[in-house]
Amino acid sequence: MSQQLDIDQIRAQYPILTRKIDGHDLIYLDNAATSQTPRCVVQTIEDMYYMHKANVHRGVHTISQEATDRVEATREKVRDYINAGSTQEVIFTRGTTEAINLVASTFGDMLYNGDEIIVTAMEHHSNIVPWQLIGRRKRVRLRVVPVSDRGECDLDAYEDLFTDSTRFVALAHVSNVLGTVNPVKEMIAIAHRHGVPVLIDGAQAMPHMRVDVKDLDCDFYAFSSHKMYGPTGVGVLYGKRHWLNTMAPYQGGGEMIGNVTFEHTTFADLPFKFEAGTPDYVDVAAFGAAIDYIKELGMENIAAHEHELLEEATRELLEIPGMRIFGTQSGKGAVISFLVGDISSYDMGLLLDKLGIAVRTGHHCAQPLMQRYGVQGMVRASFAVYNTLDEVHRFTAAVKRVAGMF
Repeated sequence: MSQQLDIDQIRAQYPILTRKIDGHDLIYLDNAATSQTPRCVVQTIEDMYYMHKANVHRGVHTISQEATDRVEATREKVRDYINAGSTQEVIFTRGTTEAINLVASTFGDMLYNGDEIIVTAMEHHSNIVPWQLIGRRKRVRLRVVPVSDRGECDLDAYEDLFTDSTRFVALAHVSNVLGTVNPVKEMIAIAHRHGVPVLIDGAQAMPHMRVDVKDLDCDFYAFSSHKMYGPTGVGVLYGKRHWLNTMAPYQGGGEMIGNVTFEHTTFADLPFKFEAGTPDYVDVAAFGAAIDYIKELGMENIAAHEHELLEEATRELLEIPGMRIFGTQSGKGAVISFLVGDISSYDMGLLLDKLGIAVRTGHHCAQPLMQRYGVQGMVRASFAVYNTLDEVHRFTAAVKRVAGMF
């Protein structure tokens, strides 16, 4: 266990970890779906509702200005955290899904029949379906980068997919199923050599590694608060100013306007052009507290701790007869997706729950990837900073116990 982190002290920030499920201490291993939220973040939510609740950007009174300051302070925290060039490049959304849909809908308006978009076989449905919806309107074609048995993208095949009709690339930084860390910097450079912009789905990367959007040179980067120890309902779209200025607004309404008449409307400057209506300013402020929390713990410490948990869990699971782990890249993220023999993922997950262990089962919103591996679903265990080696041992012992029932 990392010597830089006091895990007992960290766990004390999460009351849910004291719960019992069917008489067993809860072991929460569904962090890739959503992480738990520490007291310091929840306290920010309480403070905002009790002491600073007023609509933002629209009032001259003190409370409105306080709420506005909290939102814009979080925008600056995000800008600094991902090394964006300006707060104008940081747009608040409801999550990664909405951020991707924003780009698909607005950039999609600039696509034409016969244009092509490159994605990978490991994408979450949120980075497939929005592009298909655009494809139906514009007859745009998706081209798919194949994935190896180890769960890695074929870079030669990726480069071969580029044609004169390629207009966009959308790919995951880290697979939510396999834990694969894609070489996105290299993939972005390849796309840019072909003059093609790139969106990165960073939902599974941001909780586990430092991300520098300038270093990656990505055109868009999307992620969610609720996977980063923050509240639900808040996400971020980073976009290069050039593209954001080129794209039309995603939604219309208050806040995103410059001037409105019944004949014509002009739009606000970035980032407000893409933030129609009253934002979730309470949870945006709380997301700022979550970023502070991660920085205080230290991403390097978090990553080292999670890697230790992953390595131990992998070693112990592989001792179980019939174990199949999907995604075996060296240096993968803190996710293990597996099946044991012919036991369905649903049965395994249900029985693990009876032992107090929360894992994810099914297709994980990645049905094309399930088809690639010839399975209906998988069991997924995913780790966070508050998980312990003792929990890993109890989890693997429980999997072995369940496997022995069949």
